[in-house]
Amino acid sequence: MGEGKNIQLTSAEITQLWTAYMNDTALMCNFEYFLAKVEDKEVQSLLHQALDIVRSNVKTLTGIFNQEDYPLPYGFNLEEDVDVSAPRLFSDTYLLNYLHEGGQVVLQAYSIMLSTSVRSDIFSYFKERVGVITEFLGQVKVLLLTKGLYIRSPYLPTPETYDFVEDQSFLTGYFGERRPLVGTEMLNLYTNFQRNALGVATMIGFSQVAKSKEVRKFLVRGKEIAAKHCEVFGSKMREDDIPMPMTWETEVTDSITYTFSDKLMMFYSTALIGLSVGYYGTAMAMSPRRDLGVMYTRLIAEILKYAEDGAKIMIKNGWMEEPPRALDRDELANKKNN
Repeated sequence: MGEGKNIQLTSAEITQLWTAYMNDTALMCNFEYFLAKVEDKEVQSLLHQALDIVRSNVKTLTGIFNQEDYPLPYGFNLEEDVDVSAPRLFSDTYLLNYLHEGGQVVLQAYSIMLSTSVRSDIFSYFKERVGVITEFLGQVKVLLLTKGLYIRSPYLPTPETYDFVEDQSFLTGYFGERRPLVGTEMLNLYTNFQRNALGVATMIGFSQVAKSKEVRKFLVRGKEIAAKHCEVFGSKMREDDIPMPMTWETEVTDSITYTFSDKLMMFYSTALIGLSVGYYGTAMAMSPRRDLGVMYTRLIAEILKYAEDGAKIMIKNGWMEEPPRALDRDELANKKNN
């Protein structure tokens, strides 16, 4: 990892390393708690692997920050942000699906980090991480399939030959007869439904164990937004008789005992919002039908407002750690004048 250490890190590299450290320290808290509660031995084995991966990540990232003489983010820790002795909050089925959805998110994030890395040691680190996460995600998929829990996206009929779009009605969606969904539109509706369904279960669990009334209210609102978005996506799929994925509300126990810190749950919730904005934007770009584009625009506006309210709560409570940023030249000038 020492190769290229005399070359200064770019803004992209230091930001990606900072983000990875924050995410991995948060995941370390989650996995420690999940391991203390899991009952299924096969899921337990995957959680052990997941914890080993994030521990290794944090150790390597700490070394990079120290090597660069860059302040280590505060992040999250087991003493302040989780009580592993708390009662069980989520079922083993939820935990396995959490690993699957989370693995996909991390793989996508690390792929972006890899593509924006230039210095050889940083590039090598993210390249290695992509390989590790890919292997791990494959194991999670196998276990989901083995247990009959893997939710496959809908199938498409096999056409007789290729075809070309001949009419601009292909783009419409408000007046006249709507054409059926194309594969990319179907895929995005389906996967966004899945993410929101898991989000509903997560927000239910978090809201039950939140200490602050303000945080609890915010999390309940997040559950309601995610459930509403599931309904919106589901209505579009039902129009074409496409089966909807399952939901996971029943995989949350009735525990109301402190489990995760409000800071950790707010970080996790706002991170999910950021991911949703990205996924919805991608889906909008891949959906030729105009009504779908307008739908995603409206949903993005709703969750951006929710994200802003979450940021205000985090700032007010001193929970939002400032990411790497450019110099404020005016601030420097004012310091000199003072």
